[in-house]
Amino acid sequence: MRKMGISLYPDTSSLDEDKRYLELARQYGFSRVFTSLLQLAGDSDADKLDKFKATIAYARELGFDTIVDINPALFSELGISYDDLRFFSELGASGLRLDEGFTGAEEAQMTRNPYGLKIEINMSAGTNYLQSILSYHPQRDSLWGCHNFYPQQYTGLADEYFMAYSQPYRGANLHTAAFVSAPSAHFGPWPISEGLPTMESDRTRPMTTQVTHLLMTGMVDDVIVANAYASEVELAAVAVAFTAAVPSIGVHLITDIEPTERAIVLAGIDGQHLYRGDASAYLLRSTLPRIRYSDAHIPARASRGDFIRGDVLVVNDDYARYKGELQIALCTFPNDGRRNVVGRITAADMVLLDLLEPWMSFALHEA
Repeated sequence: MRKMGISLYPDTSSLDEDKRYLELARQYGFSRVFTSLLQLAGDSDADKLDKFKATIAYARELGFDTIVDINPALFSELGISYDDLRFFSELGASGLRLDEGFTGAEEAQMTRNPYGLKIEINMSAGTNYLQSILSYHPQRDSLWGCHNFYPQQYTGLADEYFMAYSQPYRGANLHTAAFVSAPSAHFGPWPISEGLPTMESDRTRPMTTQVTHLLMTGMVDDVIVANAYASEVELAAVAVAFTAAVPSIGVHLITDIEPTERAIVLAGIDGQHLYRGDASAYLLRSTLPRIRYSDAHIPARASRGDFIRGDVLVVNDDYARYKGELQIALCTFPNDGRRNVVGRITAADMVLLDLLEPWMSFALHEA
């Protein structure tokens, strides 16, 4: 089951603040928590661990599953053995994420723990780590993958590496997760506040675009807001994008758009468009609106320069057979006056246009 997640950092926040955030997130359907124990390196202060326990206990009370981030060095410092994970069960966690791994045999053994703890491994390494673990025959239902987040600007994963590093996990049919970054949130596990996305290209995008981007890659089950505390508006935006029946792409409409043109763009057929399967290199075509609007009058607009990638078009009266069809330009080609430019895909959402494929359904919304 796919989940939306938030992140909490009890070592730098108060229990009351965390409780309020958990309560707010629950209202919008969030049900998993990421937290990091890595900051405890060299510091096994019982008071700090008690703060984690109290936060995790309250999260569990509200129905959240908490995954804690850890590495082999911290195992040693806390006196934990990979073959005895009682510590994490007593902490109240539902699983642990290995920011750094062991040799593969240990991870496989950990998936067979008697506490039902999920073992989440780092998807962002880009090595044969997963194959090594699988060779030791882990309990696959307990083996998950989760990408890193990147506090330092310009250090997040490139889109192509995200896809390449994620593919083995998808191929193994493992549950996966990645992170998005809330613009209004101001802290994470480290004293840097430049956003906390998995992919660098998402760092400055709106929340809805970040979430839709991750989901459209087909590589992610769970989406986690990495920094705290996201605003209510941002949590709501994540929930809308995450639960949407189809991906929705933002469009800047022209100021003098006609009502029929607006309806074709935003309403489509039952609120959706279908990318026609016999695809062109020049145009994405949604052809069903031309049936609904076959009797509508769609006058031609004054012609302008060439169409360019991202232009949103409605076929006008001068192309009678195709009148009312919704099209999106995929490259530069001449404008012969038979298609009206009625808007443009937002700059932030152009990446979503890249991920649309023939026979995919999608929606367009006014930015």
